[in-house]
Amino acid sequence: MGGAVPEKLDDVARRAGVSTATASRALRGIPGVAERTRTRVLAAAAQLGYTVSPAASTLATGRTGTVGVLVPYVDRWYFSRLISGVERVLREAGISLLLYNLGDDAGRARFFAGLPLRRRVDAVLVLSLPLAAAERELLLGLGTPLVTVGTEEPGADSVGIDDHAAAVTAMRHLVQLGHREIAFIGEDDPVPLGFTTPLRRLAAYREVYHAVCRADGREPDPAFETGGGFTVAGGERAMGALLGLPRRPTAVFAASDEMAFGALRTLRRAGLRVPSDVSVLGFDDHDLADLLELSTVAQPVADLGERAGRLILARLSGGKIATSPAIVGTHLVLRGSTAPPPGR
Repeated sequence: MGGAVPEKLDDVARRAGVSTATASRALRGIPGVAERTRTRVLAAAAQLGYTVSPAASTLATGRTGTVGVLVPYVDRWYFSRLISGVERVLREAGISLLLYNLGDDAGRARFFAGLPLRRRVDAVLVLSLPLAAAERELLLGLGTPLVTVGTEEPGADSVGIDDHAAAVTAMRHLVQLGHREIAFIGEDDPVPLGFTTPLRRLAAYREVYHAVCRADGREPDPAFETGGGFTVAGGERAMGALLGLPRRPTAVFAASDEMAFGALRTLRRAGLRVPSDVSVLGFDDHDLADLLELSTVAQPVADLGERAGRLILARLSGGKIATSPAIVGTHLVLRGSTAPPPGR
């Protein structure tokens, strides 16, 4: 009859030379077990053919070993980098990610109406999505830690950057080069999903550009603000619209590198030189920014994800949270796409 009977947890612990409780924690990926000990236990389990029942583990600990991640667009560079950072930290602790790609307002409404992560996750991570009060209460009502990236929510831990200060730094760089006709490529109107990051960057652009106009005794040109939807194609269209204006800007600040890439393509196709004719400055420090010689504001996207992962682990283990919200620094990276305007 049938093959060998799987060994018991006691046998795994005995072979690894640890207590049964330590063997259990090591096999279930719970923090607090030394890496050498965990390796020894896993080797003993493999030798004995022992596997942990996920259902039994959940019943015994009340933990699922899973973190739910709410992401607006899973296929965008920024979000994929964030998720990569989070996953790297949680994977080492034996925790898996359960992704919920909301996509649009309808997908968001369906998610919160059904709340499919109920009793399926140990914590919830929300990426760059401002929550309505009712949505926040639903997530907090799960009784699990709530962590956000790019937004701050009452009752949640958060990590992010100072978008306004970073965008002001970018604009001041263009002004210091001598630019006065500076355009902005940002989010479409209305802003989808209630995002606040594009609005903070737009506010910083206006703060600096309008100050320059006042100093020159002229009115700001509202046509210099255009939407690019945070995509390459959107950046192309936005730059085309800017080139069609009676007065062409000498510099463009794009609120994301992907929109800046699109602007560079349109300028090249129009026979204009960057930065001799038009300077272009982005935001993100995308993996391709160096290849395309794009000056940009660098934000540590993967590090933001890793910090969010560590916040989750700290909450799950009952550890101390150093600072929340945690604000991570940014810096300007100057490459070949920005220079003084023509004639200076």
